[in-house]
Amino acid sequence: MSQALLICDMLNDFVMEGAPLEVPEARKIIPAIKREIDRARSEGDRIIYIVGAHEPEDKEFAKFGWPPHGISGTPGAQVIEELKPEPGDITIGKPTFSSFHKTSLDETLKELGIKSIRLTGCVTHIGIFFTAYEGVLLDYAVSVVSDAVAGLARQDHDAALRIMKNILGVNIL
Repeated sequence: MSQALLICDMLNDFVMEGAPLEVPEARKIIPAIKREIDRARSEGDRIIYIVGAHEPEDKEFAKFGWPPHGISGTPGAQVIEELKPEPGDITIGKPTFSSFHKTSLDETLKELGIKSIRLTGCVTHIGIFFTAYEGVLLDYAVSVVSDAVAGLARQDHDAALRIMKNILGVNIL
């Protein structure tokens, strides 16, 4: 079965110290994501980076009380240096929580014949959760690499993993 590794929101605006929407735990998962990238490359899996693609006045900022982050074309919306994409990797911008909603991800996966996705990155209970949810609804086999995802709060991270496993049937690795 063709598989893709998704690296979600490992962006300067989430990972760097003092970033607008800093997820401190995200720095701790970098080695695990590097391991997953190496595995994907050795197994011939496609690697897809999911990056913020917000407009400067995105209504999401005011609606959810978040500072502007992941604004298209800014350094904050770029993948952190330690995990930079390589030639042949795919980058897809996303304007909201799910990597599928209003993006080309589903179309890209179908074009590549991919039926299984492995999720890494942040935020476990937001971007990862909603991507897993929509992936399941679209009939992808979804796995989440538990030591390669990070949440804003431990209880939310743990709850998201539990819900993805017990309700959505996601494979938690």
